[in-house]
Amino acid sequence: QVQLVESGGGLVQAGGSLRLSCAASARTVSRYSVAWFRQAPGKEREFVSAIDWSSVRSYYSDSVKGRFTISRDNVKNTVALQMGSLKPEDTAVYYCAADLGVGLRTTWTEYNYWGQGTQVTVSS
Repeated sequence: QVQLVESGGGLVQAGGSLRLSCAASARTVSRYSVAWFRQAPGKEREFVSAIDWSSVRSYYSDSVKGRFTISRDNVKNTVALQMGSLKPEDTAVYYCAADLGVGLRTTWTEYNYWGQGTQVTVSS
């Protein structure tokens, strides 16, 4: 069983930065793909970014490309999402998700392991 815990959310002004972290409970997660999704009130869960187990490949949604960077540390079992040039439309609950064999899938239903989420609020 893989448990994921997000941290690093908060309130930031537009143009600012935040760094989210996802800590995994099991060493086996080093072989998992990990993704970040977000969900704003009244909206569907949206793909943000994903990284494969080796960190060779990563993928970003068009809405965050060039502003966000995903990275992972398989020794510490953590995945980070560095967010820059934040916009009010980035406001959402951010979730990390993990699974085996999903590559860089962008559909949230393909991930079986989820964290509880962390709130990011960007003020204008």
